[in-house]
Amino acid sequence: MTSRVTSGLRSLDLDDRYRSDREDVVARFYVPAFSAATTYSRAVGYFTSTSLALYARGIERFVARGGSMRLIASPHLDEGDIADISHGYSVRDVITRATIRELEGIENDRVLDGLGQVGRLIADGHLDIKLAFVVRDDRIGIYHEKIGVFRDEYGDLVAFTGSSNETLGGLVANFESIEVYRGWTESDGARALRLESDFEDLWADRTSMLSVEPFPDVARERLIEIGRERPTTTLPDREHVLEERPQVVPKPKRLTLPPGFLPRDYQRAAVEAWLRNRGRGFLAMATGTGKTKTALLAATAVGNALRDREEPLVVLILAPLQHLVDQWVTDVEAFGITPIPVYESSSKWVPRVEDQIGQARLGQRPVVVLIATNASFSGPKFQEILGRLTLQLMVIADEAHNLGSTRYNAALPANATYRLGLSATPERWHDEIGTKALFDYFGPIVFELGLGEAINMGALCRYTYHPRLVELDDQETELYTELTAKIARFIAAGDSPDDADPNSPLGFLLRERAGVTGHAAGKLAALRVDLEAHRHSWFQLIYCAEGRRPTPPGQDRGPNQLVEVMRMAGNELGISAHQYISQTSRTDRKVLLRRFGSGDDLQALVAMRCLDEGVDIPDSQVGYLLASSSNPRQFVQRRGRLLRRAEGKNRAEIYDYLAVPKAGAPINFEVERALLIREIERANEFGKLSENYGETLDALRPLRDQYHLMDL
Repeated sequence: MTSRVTSGLRSLDLDDRYRSDREDVVARFYVPAFSAATTYSRAVGYFTSTSLALYARGIERFVARGGSMRLIASPHLDEGDIADISHGYSVRDVITRATIRELEGIENDRVLDGLGQVGRLIADGHLDIKLAFVVRDDRIGIYHEKIGVFRDEYGDLVAFTGSSNETLGGLVANFESIEVYRGWTESDGARALRLESDFEDLWADRTSMLSVEPFPDVARERLIEIGRERPTTTLPDREHVLEERPQVVPKPKRLTLPPGFLPRDYQRAAVEAWLRNRGRGFLAMATGTGKTKTALLAATAVGNALRDREEPLVVLILAPLQHLVDQWVTDVEAFGITPIPVYESSSKWVPRVEDQIGQARLGQRPVVVLIATNASFSGPKFQEILGRLTLQLMVIADEAHNLGSTRYNAALPANATYRLGLSATPERWHDEIGTKALFDYFGPIVFELGLGEAINMGALCRYTYHPRLVELDDQETELYTELTAKIARFIAAGDSPDDADPNSPLGFLLRERAGVTGHAAGKLAALRVDLEAHRHSWFQLIYCAEGRRPTPPGQDRGPNQLVEVMRMAGNELGISAHQYISQTSRTDRKVLLRRFGSGDDLQALVAMRCLDEGVDIPDSQVGYLLASSSNPRQFVQRRGRLLRRAEGKNRAEIYDYLAVPKAGAPINFEVERALLIREIERANEFGKLSENYGETLDALRPLRDQYHLMDL
């Protein structure tokens, strides 16, 4: 009787309840129980091998006495696995595939050491594992119940229930509590026996709505192999878990709303619509309405839901350009997480990505956020990492329309459970195949917020629009006429300018013709008038035509419009201006945007395309559009860039310079009419939501009348 008091479960000074705010649950409950027990039965949502390292001292004694463990846990089934089971594939085959997937491609030494310990326990007959999942109404779910049973050599029983999974995060990092029932007491005995009976029913697969499958043989052999390969002395030292003093464990960071940030009603509605669609779909929200923060709200909601189940989340944010990645880094940091930017040399980010994913596997990190350029994301290094990722994955695609190309679309991870596309205009310009591929991957538009609605609700500021019609000079008209005649021959042969390949002969002619109108000399004269009226204004953006002015064949290209504008604004009008182009370094861009936003150093930024997508410059108030593509995405983004809300900003002004052929030019009327339709439609689109739509109608009326376009 004395030996029983000093060595069995009954000898332990066990409390009814253990809670993280009062004690180290591992040190005060698990380790002593393992030290006294001979059998351990555990049914748990998730289990990781690293939990064994926490029990190291207790496990040693447990195994030395010939102790045996039975574990029931949930397999990690991804969307494809669940679909296969639903479609009648062998459950055992699918579970085998999923379990092996969990064991492949692991490079983290700490994970491998923990798996080695599991493998040795299996090989020595101390551990048996089964896998459970919910089967109900032809749907597959995750098994979340958490019960445990210890028995000792004297037949005494301790059962417990609790919120913790057997992961490092569940046992140490998270705030947890367990309720303990001692089988030898009158108050606890019946409950302890009932919990043990529940486990036995689970083990024998006698529980309704649950399917409990044997651990796959091939996975068992792989674990045993790892156990033979890994050394037995490299598990983390856990002497400190036996200390009596409670451990203070830093709480792992998770996504949280920034202090003082109050989401707008439409942002909440957007997230709710996306969640109702099972975490799939596009948010088609006007530029400037806060798509970034809305996406991070969605990621926060997903992270919180998974945290309740102790499942880590990897958030992958994709952006087309490096400076947009930098902006996302700042926004994510405001939500409480330090993300990893993925661009430039892989030697900078691969070790960090591998380390954080390894920590997430161990339960030490509930959220990992990776922010990649489209180019780095689609590269072999990152694709290899994605290919072996088995954690829950959420993909957020900024300016998602850029991912419709064959290269990028093929790289999008099929194992992403949650998919969120962001774009004011998700449809790709004249690319039905690419557009369909995007909607097939991300899902439909689940929430839409148009520009007019955003202005009316105050999410964007109001604006005035001033179209300036500029006639081509004689040389420009001649070149314009020649190009239009060549374009007309292609159209007569059945080619469409709307569907022309940019690299085709017709595509070249259309680009040249757009270059003639974009670089029209008369635009600079009109711009000078408007700039003089704003020479003392701040927060001005000037969008220039790309490249150099087209000239007749055999002549050198004309001047660069951006250089001419810089000379006019800075040297001639005394406006402090700076160019912002693709060659501007990321460091210089940050400095320029900071100077521009300060309102006391830099009055104007002169750009070509670099301010089109994603750049956050809410202070901009006056915009001059010397050249715009007929692609609606470009002018929608430029307008949205100018309409962002900022302190002290009530209204924006937009000046749009439209070049038209000289009156009486010998141009094919029908061809010219077809080509002018897009320009007029663009101007009308700008004007109809402005505060001065009448001015737009007055300016366009002669052109619309001349080309019989009054119905536009």
